[in-house]
Amino acid sequence: MEVSLKYSNGQEVRIGDKVAMGDDVGGVVVCDIGAGKFSPKYLADEWSYLKVGILIEFPKYGVVHIQGLDPDLKLIARG
Repeated sequence: MEVSLKYSNGQEVRIGDKVAMGDDVGGVVVCDIGAGKFSPKYLADEWSYLKVGILIEFPKYGVVHIQGLDPDLKLIARG
């Protein structure tokens, strides 16, 4: 398994984190694919084919797959 992604401030991304990207401040991290961690709504069987990165569910953008460090992604609160 790969190491989890980190935010630009160096903190590790975790399932349940509340995040902002662009003008959508309502995102929630739902999967850490590289670390093999998936929330109950997003099953490994359905998403592990992506192999790396994280999934974030945003009210405005929908589900977004991020494969590496994205400077626009900001941690708002731990889930």
